[in-house]
Amino acid sequence: MTARTYLNPVYGRDFPDPFVLKYCGDYWAYGTGFWDDGRVFGVLRSRDLVQWSAVGGAMEPLPGHQSCYWAPEVTYDNGRFYLYYSAGDGNLMHLRVAVATQPAGPFVDSGRRLTNEPFAIDAHVFTDEDGRRYLFYATDFLDHSYIGTGAVYDQLLDPYRLAGRPRPVTRACYDWQVYDPHRVEKGGVRWHTVEGSFVLKRKGRYYHMFSGGNWQNPSYGVGYATSDHLERPNEWPQACDGERVQPILRTAPGQVIGPGHNSVIRGPDNRQLFCVYHRWTPGGSGRRLAIDPLDWAGERLLVLGPSYSPEPAPLAPTFADFFDGEQPNGLGGGWRIAGGEWLVRDGAAMQVAVESAAGACYTIGASAFVTELSLRALKTAGAGIFGVNLGKGEQPALRFRLAPAANQAIIAWCDGAGWNGQVIPLPRTFNHHVYHLLRLEVDGNAVCLSLDDPRVRWHGRLAVEPSEIALCTEGAAAAFAGFTTTVGWEDRFTVGDVALQDHGWQSHDMAGWRLNNQQLWFTDQKREGCLSKGPDLVAYELVVNARLGDESLPGGRYGIYPALTEDGRGPLLTVEWDEAGWALWWREAETAHRYPLPAHFDPTVYQQFRFRKENGRLTIHWENDGIGEALIEAAPTRVGLYAGRAVAAFDLVRVTAIP
Repeated sequence: MTARTYLNPVYGRDFPDPFVLKYCGDYWAYGTGFWDDGRVFGVLRSRDLVQWSAVGGAMEPLPGHQSCYWAPEVTYDNGRFYLYYSAGDGNLMHLRVAVATQPAGPFVDSGRRLTNEPFAIDAHVFTDEDGRRYLFYATDFLDHSYIGTGAVYDQLLDPYRLAGRPRPVTRACYDWQVYDPHRVEKGGVRWHTVEGSFVLKRKGRYYHMFSGGNWQNPSYGVGYATSDHLERPNEWPQACDGERVQPILRTAPGQVIGPGHNSVIRGPDNRQLFCVYHRWTPGGSGRRLAIDPLDWAGERLLVLGPSYSPEPAPLAPTFADFFDGEQPNGLGGGWRIAGGEWLVRDGAAMQVAVESAAGACYTIGASAFVTELSLRALKTAGAGIFGVNLGKGEQPALRFRLAPAANQAIIAWCDGAGWNGQVIPLPRTFNHHVYHLLRLEVDGNAVCLSLDDPRVRWHGRLAVEPSEIALCTEGAAAAFAGFTTTVGWEDRFTVGDVALQDHGWQSHDMAGWRLNNQQLWFTDQKREGCLSKGPDLVAYELVVNARLGDESLPGGRYGIYPALTEDGRGPLLTVEWDEAGWALWWREAETAHRYPLPAHFDPTVYQQFRFRKENGRLTIHWENDGIGEALIEAAPTRVGLYAGRAVAAFDLVRVTAIP
């Protein structure tokens, strides 16, 4: 049963420096230190990020006198799991890598020492869009103007070797990053700490998250630095100075102590990101696992936490099949079989007949969704292939296949003028007999596809708006695992050469609206403008990033329609100025209600508004703060955007169905 709410911490025993990996639909968490079974790096497992069960320790301790095993991180590639970690006595620490064929281990140390510095901890692997991998980690800087631990990065030539050219990426430069003003064991110097790296990329910009300071101080927390280029000659500029801009995750006096050392993972809906971190117990005796949503408002990174009261649980997918148990004949409910011999075993849907063409189809019932699944070959005959189809009824739209004999990925799609095809060669080392992650994002007739992102990426437009997906084999036996589909869509406005109508936006008058610089703009200050987009849903979460342009005239405003009916009825929420300050106004029919916004609210900076429509109610949040709640149309509705005699910009609109 999926939880409706969650309360931090989400796991009741010590679990420091948590890292979470998602594999075949399941979450695997890894933590610092020894486990009950004498092994190191405890492993937890979950389906929803909230309910966790212990699995055991990941690996045996190294021979010798290593007493400290810190900050594990696990990556998956081509059938192997790589555990990066630091080992030593606490004063002398270095980075190593261990390998396993299952996420729970057992991991076996590779015998490779990755780093040469006397002190190196907190390994984090980041894979860029060109496929190059980098290892970020923390090490000491004794000659820096802010003496202490800082973050560096180095290129990973392969899973076991660094290039050996570490460069500083983020070092201490603010007082909130002081660990100890007179650290005795370091010679009495003023010691700073920047550690716990995690790197994200959004709209071409890199974000380096890190923990800074001392967990016992109220200033301790998670900050971030940004860059338009990963390999830049200088350090990345930091966003949080500890005075004007506070760390994005920090101590909440009397409620949360020392939240930090985070990782980031997609939630069960395969849309919303979550920050996974630890927080100290009130007595400081241990660190507990916690989660909170992570997002952006424009270029500003947000963590909607640290939360300490019940919060809505991570949204579940609209449909999920983890193929649990054993089914010797066929698949479970929801699947329509077309040929082949299907069975459920070992957490997978298996089509075991090599000779025939076979399919198992699931009808999503909406043309806006995201699907993730993992797939692998069991056996192939000659030129046998396996993959997925997208379509609508009897109309095929897209075919994706893996071809083991040719070592290729093959994509074929129909765009209205006929069928097109693309063949993508795969690396020589690509193993078709281990699981690979396939992700499909469908928004009307626009489709984005990735395999082992970024190994294969494709996007295009189809002749029809697909609402069905099928698992397929031709001359092959194959296994499919961790199938999850979530109805909804996300528009980041990154495709600038496509008309708004082709993004699914509708209006009786498109004048004044345009796409520019990965944003949606309304620029006509002499009039009002409205856009709407479906599909119509009964219950959903809506997230919108919006701001006024610097050049907007007095009286200008922007707004959101969180629930529009088919005939255009529904409330309009606008951000506007009045004699009492900035406020969010609710207007519907003849009624109006004012929700005040904080004095520091800046309408020219991107702000995030979050809405949840469920059971005839609409809850309204501005980023971390609850604004209000109102009764709403319980029928299926869609969403819309508004600008009134202003220059207004929108950076993100995301709609996720609530199951």
